[in-house]
Amino acid sequence: MRRALPVIVGEAIAGKCPKCGARTLFGRIISFAPSCRACGLDFGAFNVGDGPAAFLTLIVGSLVVLGAVTLQLAVAPSFWVHALIWPVVALGLVIGGLRVGKAALLIAEYRNAAREGRLTR
Repeated sequence: MRRALPVIVGEAIAGKCPKCGARTLFGRIISFAPSCRACGLDFGAFNVGDGPAAFLTLIVGSLVVLGAVTLQLAVAPSFWVHALIWPVVALGLVIGGLRVGKAALLIAEYRNAAREGRLTR
């Protein structure tokens, strides 16, 4: 049974195991646990790769630049205001985005039984 994207994103935000639904996907803030503590699914068998980081670089960078330019044009604050706001915003978006992006890719990989490409004769 295939699940819709909003369902996968909701499960990724919650950090749920794609097999049993327990909240055991993450061992630390953005790194996967070695395996599910409830059902034993090996999370190390999945290859999420650098996809989330690459997209996040573009998305977060664009949002931070857009926000900084908008703030500057709207109220023209001092430089130190930008120096206080935007690193914190960027860090929060990167950590939150990496967590959700990595989890969503792992869940989608499990649900779609994605594997390495193979040529068959």
